[in-house]
Amino acid sequence: MPKNNTYILAIESSCDDTAAAVLLNDKTLSNVVAGQAVHKQYGGVVPELASRAHQQNIVPVVHEALRLANVKKEDLAAIAFTSGPGLMGSLLVGTSFAKSLAMGLNIPLIDVNHMQAHILAHFIEEENYSKPTFPFLAMTISGGHTQIVKVSNYFEMEVLGQTIDDAVGEAFDKSAKILGLPYPGGPLIDKYAKLGNPKAYKFTKPKVDGLNFSFSGFKTAVLYFYQREIAKDPQFVTNNLNDICASIQYTIVEILMDKIKKAVKETGIKQVAIGGGVSANSGIRDALKTAEGKYGWKTYIPKFEYTTDNAAMIGIVGYLKYSAENLENTGFKETRVMAQSRLKL
Repeated sequence: MPKNNTYILAIESSCDDTAAAVLLNDKTLSNVVAGQAVHKQYGGVVPELASRAHQQNIVPVVHEALRLANVKKEDLAAIAFTSGPGLMGSLLVGTSFAKSLAMGLNIPLIDVNHMQAHILAHFIEEENYSKPTFPFLAMTISGGHTQIVKVSNYFEMEVLGQTIDDAVGEAFDKSAKILGLPYPGGPLIDKYAKLGNPKAYKFTKPKVDGLNFSFSGFKTAVLYFYQREIAKDPQFVTNNLNDICASIQYTIVEILMDKIKKAVKETGIKQVAIGGGVSANSGIRDALKTAEGKYGWKTYIPKFEYTTDNAAMIGIVGYLKYSAENLENTGFKETRVMAQSRLKL
């Protein structure tokens, strides 16, 4: 590790949040996120509108991150940025800005895989938070990804299972849309689920081999359920919303837990860390905590602000790479790293 204090500016723009953070070694000094309300009226993220909003937000967001951290541009040791996966237009805004600023400051530029960052967010230094030790299992769950990953060290990760179609976040949001809830619907299902009976309605769990996931069939099941019940009673959703949401969430959580239990059994690894926007879901967190006591696991759940897309998680990967690769005093080196919408872990 570098002996001196290392300031890293991190930039995240993979989807619809423009984020910038400043880290001092492995500690977060600032973590600024600008969301995009424009997508609500469309019921989902519109890629072209997202990239335009990133262009408007990125300069003020970076400026605010530096101001809150009380760090000058000249103090920065390197710039870390998300190179993928994500929406291509959104990624290009962050990539272009990061490259230009690194070139202007003549400092190293560090590309970061967004999914690796969700996993390594657990290594941001936080008071009263214990970090996982290697090896551990990571379950990354978001609107675009659902994966179980074996993590052997900071830079050695093996995907053991992943979705073969839709991600768990999409299953939440599309189910909410079917019920007439506004976007983003996932948090609303979680909210109403707390008030309902999780076993009021039964949804079939998809049968997928190994540790892979599938949620397309589940979404179809929710749609058919809705159509069938509405045909009998037009007020069915209004009168039973809490129970419907509780049953949907219960089934999704069961799908996730079945696979992570299988992964623990097959690998013998009893440390489980979660990451990604859906890890903020209370049902998933409660299920993991219950499993921790029942099966003797050690569960790691990140601080809420590090679950959704943010730049601090990009910054910790940048710092770890900076330290491992001894990038001090190398100056800016033109990299041929390009934004990749389907970048693999």
